[in-house]
Amino acid sequence: MKKTLYLKFVLAYFIFGVFAFIIVTTFVPSMTEEHLVREKAKNLYYEAMLVAENYASGLYTSENSLEEVKTQLDSLAIYLESVICIINPSGRLVLDTSSPINVEDVVMIENFDPTVTRGSYYTVDKFFGNYETDMLSVFAPITSNYKVKGYVVILCDMTNIRESCNNLLRISYITLVILLLLSGIILIFFTEMVYMPLRKITYATEQYASGNMHYEFQVESEDEIGYLAVCLNYMASEIARAEDNQKKFVANVSHDFRSPLTSIHGYLEAMLDGTIPPEAYEKYLNILLNETDRLTKLTNSLLTLNNLNTRGMILNKSDFDINQVIRRTAATFEGICRQKTIAIEVILSGDKMYVYADMEKIQQVLYNLLDNAIKFSHHNSVIKIETSEKKNKLFVSVKDTGIGIPKDDLKLIWDRFYKSDLSRGKDKKGTGLGLSIVKEIINTHGEHINVISTEGAGSEFIFSLQQSADNDEEDL
Repeated sequence: MKKTLYLKFVLAYFIFGVFAFIIVTTFVPSMTEEHLVREKAKNLYYEAMLVAENYASGLYTSENSLEEVKTQLDSLAIYLESVICIINPSGRLVLDTSSPINVEDVVMIENFDPTVTRGSYYTVDKFFGNYETDMLSVFAPITSNYKVKGYVVILCDMTNIRESCNNLLRISYITLVILLLLSGIILIFFTEMVYMPLRKITYATEQYASGNMHYEFQVESEDEIGYLAVCLNYMASEIARAEDNQKKFVANVSHDFRSPLTSIHGYLEAMLDGTIPPEAYEKYLNILLNETDRLTKLTNSLLTLNNLNTRGMILNKSDFDINQVIRRTAATFEGICRQKTIAIEVILSGDKMYVYADMEKIQQVLYNLLDNAIKFSHHNSVIKIETSEKKNKLFVSVKDTGIGIPKDDLKLIWDRFYKSDLSRGKDKKGTGLGLSIVKEIINTHGEHINVISTEGAGSEFIFSLQQSADNDEEDL
């Protein structure tokens, strides 16, 4: 049987109730009765001492008559709800408030022994067999000339004391019931506020463990359990998003590898079976070469992106002249720009401008942005590279007047393998990874990159870099 947390709490509640009942019904009655007997005996002994000193001693010195003492003790006995006796050491009953005075009949208390209390001042018994029920009795000696002449004995029926004890026990039982009800309310509160949310969280984790990352649940609580539920929901959504991205990633990789491989396979098969004549080999071999270049570029981009993610992109920062890097990168596109009659206009802030960054990775950023700009620019157009300074930051802009990016696609261009519908026709060799790599590199530098684009009018990418202190030295 599965032991749940709730079952443990219910079991603990049951054990608490059982032990509380046992303690209240077993130990509390005896402790309460003992306390009442002790307090009652203490009060009676005090009264017995007063009687022995003020009234009973006068009987043996002839200062008080038996009738006078009897009258006084009768009133006191009614007040104390007890029986007051005066007994000689031999056991002869001298006076008893429960019966009239009779000097002719001698009443003896058989086996009377005042030492029965054994060092205490009270005892609970049937008073040497003279009563059918237990009596609380206290003994106070009557002394005269340093001799014990007799004893004042006050007897109280234990039935009255036990009735008082039962009244107090009823209060204890009512208190126990109230405590059990309150603890039951706490158990209900725990069920609603702790156990039920935990059950939801547990069921949700089981769903997530089984692969259902799209399962959603809600816990109406603002405490730690509610925060845990929110975090768990967020974690699941992030994992689900990562899984969706992974599936999309695999699908995109498969598609981008399948297309050139299909072309290569088809052309080679056509060349082997004679569909393509030998005189046309050169044309189709160039096509195959372009397809292999595309595969190589895709593989290199994947490796680059993987290294950026797994190794956290270790930067080799240094001070370098960004103007020189811009000019050198722009020069690498001279051939393709001549073919498309595209001009690259470079507007730089100062002859030299030093920044503190990883030169190779910033050069890769510039290369990817220029490559994109050229792909999507029209013939006889101009691509502008411009730098500007602001608050120790250098801003680099790469602007084209090409096809632009649709507004709905602006937030998606940084995703891996993403290509807008407008770019698919023109970007035959693109991998969809260039901008993802750019974003990773700029973010790792702790800088920002933004895009401004209008569909049909062109796009502008702007990224920032930290200026180097060497610029201040050059100004001096």
